[in-house]
Amino acid sequence: MHHTVSTPAGSGVGRATAAALAVQFGFAIAVIACAAAGLFLPVLFTWRWRGFEPRQAIVPLVQFTMLGMGLTLTAADFRRVLATPGVVALGVAAQFGIMPLAGWAFTRLFGLTGEVAAGLILVGSCPGGVSSNVIAYVARANVPLSVTLTACTTLLSPLVTPLAMRLLAGRDVPIEAGDMCRSIVWVILAPVLAGLVINALAPGLARRLSRVLPPVAMASIGVIIAITVALAAADLRRVGPPLVAAAVCHNATGFLLGYAAARAARLDVRDARTLSIEVGIQNGGMATALALGPLHSPAAALAAAVFGPWSALAAALLAAGWSIRPVRVGTGAPRA
Repeated sequence: MHHTVSTPAGSGVGRATAAALAVQFGFAIAVIACAAAGLFLPVLFTWRWRGFEPRQAIVPLVQFTMLGMGLTLTAADFRRVLATPGVVALGVAAQFGIMPLAGWAFTRLFGLTGEVAAGLILVGSCPGGVSSNVIAYVARANVPLSVTLTACTTLLSPLVTPLAMRLLAGRDVPIEAGDMCRSIVWVILAPVLAGLVINALAPGLARRLSRVLPPVAMASIGVIIAITVALAAADLRRVGPPLVAAAVCHNATGFLLGYAAARAARLDVRDARTLSIEVGIQNGGMATALALGPLHSPAAALAAAVFGPWSALAAALLAAGWSIRPVRVGTGAPRA
């Protein structure tokens, strides 16, 4: 068990936490508004001009977001695997064990079938979302561990995600594991590695870009969600209530079982919060790109468009609650 260190209670840190929380709530509201725009004004996101359609922007926008993640990574984030191999292994196992199976279970529980069901399983089969690191900071969790887990699950996703989809969603839609693996390497892994190289060779440039990219990446996620909902607005109206219910339960299961797995393994509260956040927040941009790419299905992308806004709001609420319950130094127990 690792000793925990509470976040300093200085006014500067308090203001920084409040600012990060405000940004997260603002982001959640913005992506919900984008989803509503896609549903009620789909014409804004489904036009065609000289052969170009907005859906063609999704892959570059996802790559741009993943480049931003890569720019924040350093060799230290991967050395942490050697320093705490058991904790990292548990986090990776929880991410790829809990969420794909939970996605499959809730599709059956709520009667989702075909491409829509495959979409929810796809969300669960993706690695942790990049926003988990900000949430970990606000929630007074272990931010370095959060960064390492996000990086590790992302690097493993070209192998694990296609395998999980083949096993769990193969009856719902045809799964070409090879095509999916190649898409993940191109859309996700390549920009992350590019960002890592830039950070290693030109750290000054990486720092400057890292100050600019986060708000642009947030806007990109909103645009992706709006386009996705617009492309399958009719399907969303047809399966909306059960899909929303399944996504809410899926997200809550990730938060709950991620925390429970950590505590069962005798990790302290700070690391348990981290695993909860990592398991509960998924890379919705990746799920969208794969649904529209290898799966060729706007309906399969709907789950990511529903799960993403909800998980952003739920994560902000969870982080707000944990932010007022700091962890005592060396005890692992939350203050009352």
